[in-house]
Amino acid sequence: MTIELNVTIKLKHGVADPEGENTKKALNLLGFRDVRSVKSLKSFRIEIEPGEGEDEEKVKQEVEEMCRKLLANPVIHDYDISVVKSEKKYNEEINI
Repeated sequence: MTIELNVTIKLKHGVADPEGENTKKALNLLGFRDVRSVKSLKSFRIEIEPGEGEDEEKVKQEVEEMCRKLLANPVIHDYDISVVKSEKKYNEEINI
């Protein structure tokens, strides 16, 4: 079984977003004057092959740990983890 998850990381409320602000300014300069706000996000698509006895909830906990240890900075980032798809793989053995 393969589980595919999407992790979206965004800056916490009140944390400056210079990339978003500069993108907004550039869009306005290019003539897109209706753009009022641009927020930068980072997205990861992670595919996991769970170990024996591991379910979707255990995999989500593992990805949560990945976020805390590497993918996000808990001081300035919030993150959201969602399961995109969960697929069972069947292996067939042919006995002759």
